[in-house]
Amino acid sequence: MSWKTLTLKNIIYIASAAAILGVFLFLFVEIVDELREKELVSFDERVIDYVQAFISPRLTEFMQVITFLGSVKWLAFAVIIAGVLLFIFKKRSLAIFMVISSGVGALFNILLKWIFKRERPDIRPLIEEQGFSFPSGHSMGSFIFYGSLAYMIVHLAKKRRWKTAWVLLLGFFIVSIGLSRIYLGVHFPSDVIAGFAAGGVWLTIMILGFRYFEFRKNL
Repeated sequence: MSWKTLTLKNIIYIASAAAILGVFLFLFVEIVDELREKELVSFDERVIDYVQAFISPRLTEFMQVITFLGSVKWLAFAVIIAGVLLFIFKKRSLAIFMVISSGVGALFNILLKWIFKRERPDIRPLIEEQGFSFPSGHSMGSFIFYGSLAYMIVHLAKKRRWKTAWVLLLGFFIVSIGLSRIYLGVHFPSDVIAGFAAGGVWLTIMILGFRYFEFRKNL
């Protein structure tokens, strides 16, 4: 790769991606710093109290469906299906991008949980969950998978209105899954935000890697 072969569009793209990466990384580091200094307690408790004030049987059922869309079982199934479909339609590089981003991202989340070893909240949990809490695996996994899906749609779709509609819908899924973890009482809000931030860091790195691969392939 040579700087002489880079267009202004590519340079702007790389600079924008680097800025986004920096924002996600800064946010995650800030949360970790606050976590170590135990300054997140009041923030977490206030948000949990507010969200769980809306608890009702119907809303709980809805949130359980939403949280399933960020579960390991569902995301693993969805990644396999998406990968197979992309291979069938001869989008092999995108299939590899999807599998690696979600697969390695899941391992990355396990590593982070092992490093921080934060216990789950005990404020009115509505479902049972095992393992450590920080960062939220549902939030991180959903950000990576649905974010990857949004990127691929933007990459492949031709009509702008379809791109916008799908990006907004998938963004809604991501936020809803994070909110469901707070509502169900299995994650602190800071776990969810950190999960989004860590997922954003990894997804941005993967997109930059994919763009570099595509750039090299087209030289």
